[in-house]
Amino acid sequence: MVGSEKKSLVFAYYVTGHGFGHATRVVEVVRHLIQAGHEVHVVTGAPDYVYTTEIQLPRLFIRKVLLDCGAVQADALTVDRLASLEKYIQTAVLPRDSILAAEVEWLKSIKADLVVSDVVPVACRAATDAGIRAVCCTNFSWDFIYADYVMAAGYHNRSIIWQIAEDYSHCEFVIRLPGYCPMPAFRDVIDVPLVVRRLHKTREQVRKELGILDSQKVLIYNFGGQPAGWKLKKEYLPEGWICLVCGASEDQEVPSNFVKLPKDFYTPDAITASDVMLGKIGYGTTSEALAYKVPLVFVRRDYFNEEPFLRNMIEHYQAGVEMIRRDLLTGHWAPYIQRAVALKPSYDGGVNGGEVAARLLQDTALGQYHASHGLSGARRLGDAIVLGYQLQRIIGKDIAIPAWYSLAQNELSSRTQLPNKEVVDNSSLTKENDYFAILHGDHQGLPDTLGFLKSLAEIQSSCSPQNNNKFQTREHLAAAAMFNWEEEIFVSRAPGRLDVMGGIADYSGSLVLQMPTREACHVAIQRNHPSKQKLWKHAQARQPKDGRTAVLQIVSFGSELGNRGPTFDMDLSDFVEDGQPITYEKAYNYFARDPAQKWAAYVAGTILVLMTELGIRFEDSISILVSSGVPEGKGVSSSAAIEVASMTAVAAAHGLNIDPRHLALLCQKVENHVVGAPCGVMDQMASTCGEADKLLAMVCQPAEVLGLVDIPPTIQFWGIDSGIRHSVGGSDYKSVRVGAFMGRKIIKSAASVELRSSLSNISSAQQINGFNPDEADEDSKDLLEMEASLDYLCNLSPHRYEASYATRLPESLSGQEFVEKYLDHDDSVTTIDKERNYAVRAPTRHPVYENFRVKAFKALLSAAPSNDQLSALGELMYQCHFSYSACGLGSNGTDRLVSLVQEMQHSKSSKFEGGTLFGAKITGGGSGGTVCVIGRNCLRSNEQLIEIQQRYKSATGFLPYVFEGSSPGAAKFGHLQIRLRS
Repeated sequence: MVGSEKKSLVFAYYVTGHGFGHATRVVEVVRHLIQAGHEVHVVTGAPDYVYTTEIQLPRLFIRKVLLDCGAVQADALTVDRLASLEKYIQTAVLPRDSILAAEVEWLKSIKADLVVSDVVPVACRAATDAGIRAVCCTNFSWDFIYADYVMAAGYHNRSIIWQIAEDYSHCEFVIRLPGYCPMPAFRDVIDVPLVVRRLHKTREQVRKELGILDSQKVLIYNFGGQPAGWKLKKEYLPEGWICLVCGASEDQEVPSNFVKLPKDFYTPDAITASDVMLGKIGYGTTSEALAYKVPLVFVRRDYFNEEPFLRNMIEHYQAGVEMIRRDLLTGHWAPYIQRAVALKPSYDGGVNGGEVAARLLQDTALGQYHASHGLSGARRLGDAIVLGYQLQRIIGKDIAIPAWYSLAQNELSSRTQLPNKEVVDNSSLTKENDYFAILHGDHQGLPDTLGFLKSLAEIQSSCSPQNNNKFQTREHLAAAAMFNWEEEIFVSRAPGRLDVMGGIADYSGSLVLQMPTREACHVAIQRNHPSKQKLWKHAQARQPKDGRTAVLQIVSFGSELGNRGPTFDMDLSDFVEDGQPITYEKAYNYFARDPAQKWAAYVAGTILVLMTELGIRFEDSISILVSSGVPEGKGVSSSAAIEVASMTAVAAAHGLNIDPRHLALLCQKVENHVVGAPCGVMDQMASTCGEADKLLAMVCQPAEVLGLVDIPPTIQFWGIDSGIRHSVGGSDYKSVRVGAFMGRKIIKSAASVELRSSLSNISSAQQINGFNPDEADEDSKDLLEMEASLDYLCNLSPHRYEASYATRLPESLSGQEFVEKYLDHDDSVTTIDKERNYAVRAPTRHPVYENFRVKAFKALLSAAPSNDQLSALGELMYQCHFSYSACGLGSNGTDRLVSLVQEMQHSKSSKFEGGTLFGAKITGGGSGGTVCVIGRNCLRSNEQLIEIQQRYKSATGFLPYVFEGSSPGAAKFGHLQIRLRS
């Protein structure tokens, strides 16, 4: 590194307390700084030897302080999101003031010229308070990582994200490493090549030292934190291979074809001496696999949110093969190793990122300015940026995205029906009969269905030897390999739904009004006799030697946009125990054990529910391709669309005739019992029974369809995505549901007490005066009897609620107090946490009034068209929105969108035009997601929606997606039965 003739500088280098990966890359940067004659103080929680084995110079100072905790792992492959947040609170939030004071004093004491952070948030703020410039050097930032954890824990933790982002904003710029995640808190970035540890020995030297022949194939098992109690077995490796084991404990026994490396063995040297590496994806592992061109067989880590971006990079350079967790633990390694050794890694970029980063840091410390706008990072991120900038991000919004970053998503979007606002030109699509003969059904001219058929044809064509597209997505290749293209395939379609009115009142029995969206999920399914089923290599390895058994294989298009595996497979016998279907509880645990593949419960769960509820037995193997254009986490029921499309396809392929209402109820069982989300039934009913340009009116007791309500031609509904990810399985939704059921139990109890008192008084009066009760007394008794046996909260009228029960309900109640007094809340899909405090009054009040609002809304839709009609409809939506907020299910993003609609509605131009937009409300389970807007069906309304989009983007940095239009439900669409044309 040039610059040793310049003055000696003092660097304070903060290293995050998350594994050794950060420390190993910091070593490379620090080594170059020290070689240039500078002094480096490393603030770290990692052991000294990580640094001292590579840097043996007097200018290195190590200060053992842990200022953050990174991600806490429940096991070697799973991040514990809630524990991570809790530990961060204890480590960095509660003692923040004392940490800041101590770090400012220490930085001044060493007279630091520059603070470098990888990627400790508080270090950036401490630098500013000490009057020192700060730079980050990283491939991810904790505000992005923790945002997903906050969604799991509840938005009340969002202040953690705000504080982290604000700390980072004090950085001058970020030195961004390849494989980077979105880092919205930094506006100024400088990209550098891979930061990779240097080699000490050649491949030949290491093999000679370990006694490995040149002809031998070597796997290096570089897997920190091995599963407890797990033993390596000889048969795990292909014939003739040996395995080098890193980090093995002293008492761990290994077979003869495994070799334990000494603890101080230098890992990069062992990697370059190997033919394939097996491990977890992290920056260090990925960079070394690419730099030394060693294919990596990797196992996905659950909730490790930087992984998708590193994975995209390593797969782009043809250096990675994913192994499912089940095959890691059961030893089915050989198919993956053999596939990996055939790869030819193609990375040809720089590997001198340590040197480049060190030079940038030196120049900055000497007074040069690399940032374009100084301290221009966002001072405080709102909900929409933080929670919206998740893996379901808007494609192509980053500036100068490298090829490895954008490729998978661009390829994916060309093959899946991702939502967009472009009008699909049917003439640009080759007609379906050029690809497939449609033996049954009608595509109904739906552009997304035509597109899906085209994508199936593209998948099939990739099997051709003439196809040399090396950059196909994993799901594309997996789908091509599982279908027998000469056989029949069944295709189903189910839309998402826009919750116009009703929302969370569905589980309390309310009337709801739901509109199926234009966006939908398609499922292609094929069944084959096990002997004819095309199996993936790792699924083949599980088959018994004496014959084939039925296997379920699923491919999910869109996995690159979320932290989940693209494929799932299981033996259908896993659903059977002692000749009977396994319990829903066992099924839930089966899928929950591997969160990266938990998504498969929405699809595979339909098979178990059909087995359990209808007694269906599945003897054939099943291949399923799921391609959903319903955006995830937006509150438009992406999960119901997947469940309904999957069950419709399974039913069609097996000749089952299931009534649409019954099918929707069966799909609800999938979500409630197999997935474990406590949703009502309106989502599945709307996706199944809805029709285009109509609202499905349904009373959720449990699912009585009243009919379809025509949307007047003068009225239009839109959905606007807030960018804040919604989850019906989230803790806030669950707690509100629990509070509502607590309220119902309290009302029933109060009515019972009053009824007993009333009967006692009547009996006493009869004995004393000998009179008979009048009709008023009888009516009062009947009313109290009904309320004492209240089956649904929505059967209680608002006036009775206010007259008799509103003041009897507590604002909130602890789970312990409730259980002690009432035993149970009588809800089969949620449980009470005795340690938690639950809001009761607002969650109880909401469905009582919401049912009344929905009834009024439905009646108003049939009124004569007028501004008064639209104003009244809009007012009902506003009331619903603010009732959600009172329950604790609001969010800054959705509130902002509703406020923008209000501003537009009451603007002078709208009043002059007679009004265009009239109301808006949060939808579905709340806590983010989509806002439903009502307005006049005219061009000006659409112009105002575009203006709202732009205002929202200006305020939050997020351009919201607009849902517009509708499409037929699954029952109206039916299914297609297709066969590939010759």
